[in-house]
Amino acid sequence: MKYVGAHVSAAGGVENAPENAHKIGAKAFALFTKNQKQWFAKPLTQDNIDKFKAKCTEYGYPPELILPHDSYLINLGNPVPENLEKSRKAFLDEMQRCEQLGLKLLNFHPGAHLKKMSESQCLETIAESINMVLEKTSGVTAVIENTAGQGSNVGYKFEHLAAIIEMVDDKSRVGVCLDTCHTYTAGYDIKSATGYKATFEEFDSLIGFQYLKGMHLNDSKKELGSRVDRHDSIGKGLMGIEVFRRIMNDPRFDNIPLILETPDASLWEEEIKLLYSLQE
Repeated sequence: MKYVGAHVSAAGGVENAPENAHKIGAKAFALFTKNQKQWFAKPLTQDNIDKFKAKCTEYGYPPELILPHDSYLINLGNPVPENLEKSRKAFLDEMQRCEQLGLKLLNFHPGAHLKKMSESQCLETIAESINMVLEKTSGVTAVIENTAGQGSNVGYKFEHLAAIIEMVDDKSRVGVCLDTCHTYTAGYDIKSATGYKATFEEFDSLIGFQYLKGMHLNDSKKELGSRVDRHDSIGKGLMGIEVFRRIMNDPRFDNIPLILETPDASLWEEEIKLLYSLQE
């Protein structure tokens, strides 16, 4: 079973996100549990928490089909000690907010070395950050998103994700989210049938599908291997529609949240219908 949704607004309170997802026909959804452009936010109230849980139950969204995303400010591989500490505290806060809301997943971008340390050192720092936060929380899985490799971001190679997972102590609480746009612009040719087959065979070999906890379904404005992160609407970018047809008919992507982060929110309802129409 496929569960397609979108990263919906939580403006006015997290309790509004499930309703916003329901309105567009989403079977899964993503949200920010706080303002993604701020380091910290006021705590969730019991009213926020109760209403969020009630709305999720009302509209049929179990925790495993909700994929919250942390703040874009966080860099768990930051080479500057005081900034790393700030990121770790913010990530802990995000994980604790997920705990309060009864959520099981937290999606995050792994981090960037800022050209001040090696990629391998950055990966070690990220794993250390994850271990520190997992020790202080329970029930929430840290879900590492692959990146396009823009700037000094790590996580654009499956080897990077595998290395982080290898260094995480509690492997039952770490997972991966694959973004189709990031995968393509990082250099994995999922657009062609042969490239699609080879890419996911490599993913399974290096990481394993048991770690796949969600996907972001986005077309790309930029070319294969460009290492530039620019999402496009489904079927309107350089990847085309066929890769999404393959995904929607591939049982390896069943029973996880498949989340649109395409740039035009007014098209999400239409894109969700389009993706389901590709099922054969």
